[in-house]
Amino acid sequence: MQHRIIVLGAGYTGAIAAGRLARRLHRDDVAITLVNAEPDFVERVRMHQLAAGQDLKPRPFSEMFAGTGVDLKLAKVTGVDVDRKTVAVLDANGAEELAYDTLVYALGSGWNHQGVPGTAEHAHEIASRPGALRLRERLARLDAGQPVVVVGGGLTGLEAATEIAEARPDLDVALAARGGLGDGLSPKGRRHLRKVFGRLGITVHEHAAVTGVQADRVATADGTSIPAAVTVWTAGFAVHPLAKATTLEVTGTGQIVVDATLRSLSHPDVYAIGDAALAMGPGDKPLRMSCASGSPSAWQAADAIAARLTGGKLPNMPIRYFNQCISLGRKEGLIQYVTADDRAVRAALTGRLAAVYKELICKGAAWAVANPTIGIPTRRRRVVRAATPAGSAVKAPA
Repeated sequence: MQHRIIVLGAGYTGAIAAGRLARRLHRDDVAITLVNAEPDFVERVRMHQLAAGQDLKPRPFSEMFAGTGVDLKLAKVTGVDVDRKTVAVLDANGAEELAYDTLVYALGSGWNHQGVPGTAEHAHEIASRPGALRLRERLARLDAGQPVVVVGGGLTGLEAATEIAEARPDLDVALAARGGLGDGLSPKGRRHLRKVFGRLGITVHEHAAVTGVQADRVATADGTSIPAAVTVWTAGFAVHPLAKATTLEVTGTGQIVVDATLRSLSHPDVYAIGDAALAMGPGDKPLRMSCASGSPSAWQAADAIAARLTGGKLPNMPIRYFNQCISLGRKEGLIQYVTADDRAVRAALTGRLAAVYKELICKGAAWAVANPTIGIPTRRRRVVRAATPAGSAVKAPA
């Protein structure tokens, strides 16, 4: 009997995990099913480019996983029963229930309006492709001189504001940040950021916590009213709500609590990766929601699953950070080097070279997803006992 592995979500983490499992495990011993609602891969780190009017290269899953042994199931996940070990999905043919032996939960995150009044009704998000396309259409209808306000001073907000300002220099683009511009960056990084924002004509509202969004403006905690024909909300992410509705041990925000191998602490046949997981990094600090955390977590989980099923050695590679890569339009960038636990150091790469660096990182991440079984050892190991659940002990082969 084949060991049934179901991977939920085909973003960076889910697609990488499915491909890596297919490369690690013998095809006769496992059935790997990748469940995703959309038929092609979405480069989430480029959603600000899509919103600003650029077209992205299509990456159909049918081509990416052809011949790998991964079965693609185009369906929306509607529920997970971790006690019965089943997943409820809805596809073009109706509702269906899928049974698993090992589950990889990679449903990721979406935008988080944080309950700020008017945000859900009036603001645009770029955490998803539909959201980015809606913003793209709205920006295209704006006349010259109209104001656009990007809310959020994190990496997504910085990228969105600069991308829009570069693509539409005729618009009045502003950024509203809860803290200072570039908080968390090195002095060199902050100086470069201010230089680029000044060159692009972006107005910065620092220490401006947004307390309300209306159709034509945003309000801040100090009573300031900032005109906005379009508001772009980038102030954080919220994990997919499904995990919180299960008996899995989760945090207050719905992230699944996992060990160093990304295995659920409450249900050992479930692994959570990427934004869906609360995983600890260097300094016993939670890993932040990012591609920089997600891809290594997918590698770690896939290798741990393969090791437990085949009696191999568990991976012991702590997930750490090296840099924060920020695109500032198509011609400028900022690479902020960081400590293992993501604190900025003095060194930073700026300018055109940094833009090229960031582009290579984005292309490399997409290539890794589009070529899921290339670049790791070709030997597929046999499952010790194909019917053994992932949470049970397995004996190494003699």
